[in-house]
Amino acid sequence: MIILGEDSQRVKDRDAQAYNIRAARAVAEAVRSTLGPKGMDKMLVDSMGDVTVTNDGVTILKEMDIDNPTAEMIIEVAETQEDEAGDGTTTAVAIAGELLKNAEDLLEQDIHPTAVIKGYNLASEKAREEVDNIATQVDPDDEDLLKKVAETSMTGKGAELNKEVLANLVVGAVQQVTVEADDGSHVVDMENVKIETQTGRSAGESELLRGAVINKDPVHDDMPVEFDEANILLLNEAIEVEEAGVDTQVSIDSPDQLQKFLDQEEEQLKKKVDQIVDSGADVVFCQKGIDDLAQHYLAKQGVLAIRRTKKSDIEFLKNVVGGSVVTDLDDIGESELGFGSVRRDEEDELFYVEGEDAHGVTLLLRGSTDHVVDELERGIKDALDVVATTVSDGRVLAGGGAIEVELASRLRDYADSVSGREQLAVEAFADALELVPRVLAENAGLDSIDTLVDLRAAHEDGDVLAGLNAFTGDVEDTFEAGIVEPAHAKEQALSSATEAANLVLKIDDIIAAGDLSTGGNDDEEGGAPGGMGGMGGMGGMGGMGGAM
Repeated sequence: MIILGEDSQRVKDRDAQAYNIRAARAVAEAVRSTLGPKGMDKMLVDSMGDVTVTNDGVTILKEMDIDNPTAEMIIEVAETQEDEAGDGTTTAVAIAGELLKNAEDLLEQDIHPTAVIKGYNLASEKAREEVDNIATQVDPDDEDLLKKVAETSMTGKGAELNKEVLANLVVGAVQQVTVEADDGSHVVDMENVKIETQTGRSAGESELLRGAVINKDPVHDDMPVEFDEANILLLNEAIEVEEAGVDTQVSIDSPDQLQKFLDQEEEQLKKKVDQIVDSGADVVFCQKGIDDLAQHYLAKQGVLAIRRTKKSDIEFLKNVVGGSVVTDLDDIGESELGFGSVRRDEEDELFYVEGEDAHGVTLLLRGSTDHVVDELERGIKDALDVVATTVSDGRVLAGGGAIEVELASRLRDYADSVSGREQLAVEAFADALELVPRVLAENAGLDSIDTLVDLRAAHEDGDVLAGLNAFTGDVEDTFEAGIVEPAHAKEQALSSATEAANLVLKIDDIIAAGDLSTGGNDDEEGGAPGGMGGMGGMGGMGGMGGAM
């Protein structure tokens, strides 16, 4: 009996598992070469011809034109990791891929997927428990350790060359927006950290400002641009002639009537300017337009005005200078004004606005070209997130594969206490974790087998902090060497990778209404068994051409 439509496709049992595992592994292998300080970059060219050069895992996976349902599930691992921990996206995806590869070997030995899933869950829970046991507590005021965390995150990315300078800025920014809660915990409000970018100068000239950077020009050349102490008005109303709500026509019989009409418009503008001046405002950041005549009057009164300020900038300025956003000039009062200093950098054509009790800080990142500054921004965002995570979580680990090798060793010991076929899954989980030091070694041009042997030997001798220094090629105490990672990011990577792998393993039947792709493209090439459209329409990993 045929119950499916003519265009539908169905893949069952071992074929479905093989198809899913192959798709997931293809995604993981696409980003593996970017892992670590010696990782390579990818050039991604989108359908519009825009080029992105990066080695940030989540950026690569988002930009790739992937058209496969299983692959998209693995991309969600990277997105979750980015949202929850800020970094470690490549690690999470790589571990998920390796878990599935090892699971495939177990499935071929006729071990049921449910046994593998249960074993993986046991191993993941035990691994996260051991991460907590191994982790070192960190004081939120320990700047040196926080800088090491920031530098580790930035290493291998565009920020690496000036990582010491940038790590100082990152730690300074996070500390500025950290508050201690009543229960003694530390809360980091990353909403109050803004990043602005500028091309034409080196990354080493980046700055941290206790305030905002506004990339706008004054509306009139005669306006003052420097204020040490200024009353600042944040305005969400146009300083223009109010237009009628409906279409109107005015009939005039004489030039005098036209003049009266124009005079009335002028009076209306003058009234708005007088309201601003009477409030005591020295600087106006207006979200909407400012009439040419109003610009002239404001300049005569010595008021600095900036128009078409972005809504996000207005909201951020509220945190910097205080006050509130005024929507009606008739209700303006001194209490609505903010207070701070305003200065103009004519060379960079930027306004710097700083407040005495500013809750917001701005990282002004500089780079030689757009591509450089874009990658720098991605690296800095990751560094900000991991430092913020470290401050709020308070735990760090030795990097360089040290934690993965130690967890693998402890999981193998734990596997002896697990009964049934789940024991094999726990051991497979341990093997999957060792992918991280192996890939770190490969990407650094080292022999991965020799490196793993040396790491295992060091950990068997009790050196829990022994990891790979990718720059020297030595196995050493990476914590002492300044290679430090947040514990929360590692726990999240283990959790996300396990859940994604188990989700894929639990599928034994794929029923598609049409082509096994998510884009609904009928022109897919390929022809895997069961008419699966190759990699289910992954299209050579998303039509990125030879970019990968």
